[in-house]
Amino acid sequence: MLSKESKIRVLENFYALDYVFFGKPLSEVENCCPIIKEEYLSVKGALSSVVIEMLNLVKHSPQKLTENVKSSDLQKLAKKSAMIARENSMKIVKSEKSRMNIKTSLKEELQKDDTIDVSTVVEEKIREKAFSLAVDNLIIARILGESKNYKNLNDWTGKIIEDSYKILRDSLVESALSILYYDVE
Repeated sequence: MLSKESKIRVLENFYALDYVFFGKPLSEVENCCPIIKEEYLSVKGALSSVVIEMLNLVKHSPQKLTENVKSSDLQKLAKKSAMIARENSMKIVKSEKSRMNIKTSLKEELQKDDTIDVSTVVEEKIREKAFSLAVDNLIIARILGESKNYKNLNDWTGKIIEDSYKILRDSLVESALSILYYDVE
């Protein structure tokens, strides 16, 4: 059973994901169709469910709250944590290791189709990597810092939860990019 503080962290992350991708709540994003937004919300909910399993597994124990958290406070926390996650993500994307990962991804794309526009694919890969890292920074880094037994992620159950997380994170990034770059014709 999650503590009140852990439940608040899950809710904060749920809101913060919108700020990571769009810089504002999804409800304020107007350039996209409802079906893609619905898909994004479904994947975000599924990701939150996996995160809850992860929190239980690692015995999540954030700092105790001494006062009630209002919805407006939660939005402010979400916005701030998303901003930090994005900043940290950009630092990592600029690293040499990240550049090598993007080059490898690009080579794989070129092997599939050598007629692609390289600059467009590079931009796409950088965006995907940046968003994935920001989500990981927002969710995973904080979980690890606030947990009693993060080594549980190395056992069989932990690996399944981690694999599920990665699949849903990648799907969420893909949905968010679909919303951001939805072509209104």
